[in-house]
Amino acid sequence: MPVIALKIDVDTYRGTREGVPNLVRILKKHQAGATFLFSLGKDHTGWALKRAFRPGFFQKVSRTSVVEHYGFKTLMYGVFLPGPDIGQCREEMHLVRDQGFECGIHTWDHVLWQDAVRYKDAAWTQRQMQQAEQRFRDIFGYAAPTHGAAGWQMNGDAFRQLDSAGMQYASDGRALLNDDGSLQNPATGPYRLSVDGKTMQCLQMPTTLPTLDELLGRDIAGKQITTANIAAHILSLTATPRDHVFTLHAELEGQKLAPIFEQLLSGWKAQGYDCVSMEHYFKQIANQDFPTKPLLWASVPGRSGELIAVN
Repeated sequence: MPVIALKIDVDTYRGTREGVPNLVRILKKHQAGATFLFSLGKDHTGWALKRAFRPGFFQKVSRTSVVEHYGFKTLMYGVFLPGPDIGQCREEMHLVRDQGFECGIHTWDHVLWQDAVRYKDAAWTQRQMQQAEQRFRDIFGYAAPTHGAAGWQMNGDAFRQLDSAGMQYASDGRALLNDDGSLQNPATGPYRLSVDGKTMQCLQMPTTLPTLDELLGRDIAGKQITTANIAAHILSLTATPRDHVFTLHAELEGQKLAPIFEQLLSGWKAQGYDCVSMEHYFKQIANQDFPTKPLLWASVPGRSGELIAVN
């Protein structure tokens, strides 16, 4: 049976407090597995306002109703309001663990990591990652088994740190996509990353489907993607059975876009997929042979800037 590994990025304080419990309820209702990846430091979402100078940023904001989904208060954190400590949301994080879902690390400081890590040195990178690793142990009582990079942003030292932490698998990058969200290379899947000529041990399981915020509001093949047809569009991308990794967000699918996520879960079940955690997916494929791929930066349709990618 083909699988869709569900990778849930939890970016904000509000997403942790409100979106995470909603997603736990939805997933239990549909008997689906998933991996929740938590931001563990302070919520400085407001710092992202400096991205206004990046090409394509305003286009994305206008398409995806950022204020509606994230909330005005969240957009003030770190600017006009102090950033709340997301790591204090222990009750919500323990709920995820206690309901049987895999938990892992997204980042320490989401905006800082996403905007800076590509250009930072080993000391800065290790400090950020080790803070997240220690906070995760404090909250859950065990070492984080997996990682999914904020904004799909990493550097060579970050990948080396995953190996140092003993992580066997992670999902830090993206498969390259065509404008409609289909895979440029249908064979793209899990791989081992080569950094400075050395092959990393931590298996990378790239996101292979577009996210909701990358599709909403765009014109694809003469049709505007809306909340009414986006689930059908994504299901058209999974009509041919193969394993996928799908990234969703506690701030989107865990709140106003929850009905779309439920449509996807029902649709994937009808297509014959098993929706699982990253851990489940890794155990299913662990004995396979994987290609080695170089560290690559590229863009994907509907998202501004470059990110870690594979083809």
